[in-house]
Amino acid sequence: MVREYADAPVPRALVEELLDLGVRAPSAGFSQGVSLQTLDGAAVDRFWELTVDAGSRWLQRMRTARVLILVWTSKAAYLDRYAEPDKGWTDRDETRWTAPYWYVDAGMAAENILLGVVDRGLGACFFGIPPGKVDAVRDGFGVPAEQLSVGVISLGWPRPGETRSGSPRRRQRVPREQQVHWGQWGEPG
Repeated sequence: MVREYADAPVPRALVEELLDLGVRAPSAGFSQGVSLQTLDGAAVDRFWELTVDAGSRWLQRMRTARVLILVWTSKAAYLDRYAEPDKGWTDRDETRWTAPYWYVDAGMAAENILLGVVDRGLGACFFGIPPGKVDAVRDGFGVPAEQLSVGVISLGWPRPGETRSGSPRRRQRVPREQQVHWGQWGEPG
């Protein structure tokens, strides 16, 4: 994750390529309830005005990003889709879901974008809108109330010399054996 960006524009064609990767992510039942809202230019400044309190240092370096991609999802789109005849359910009962796939699919869309960012030599960081500021962002950018905020991808060319920052500098990666399990849980692969 990159948290500080060079003062250089990101070509719209590159951003469009990244958005295409996001909308091609897997979608439970092909519900396609994930939305990507892209902000650049003055809209980026407006986003920070809506989300950062005066005097706050919250994400100060991240505010150098030239583009922001807001990741939204619609729980209703998934519940509606799974109430259609080909899915075998006749109602929108969410107790049938083992996980909230509206969020899972949004995470996959964000990950596709982040992988594309790396392949193109750009930098990005995924972060969340503070909960108390989501409604202001919705209102400020005309986002329908049914849309659930998943997070934001800051995007730009990394500032020269910018390397890993944040938690990876302070924490070691968990050993692979603690994350990957073959066959019976806890037995080595």
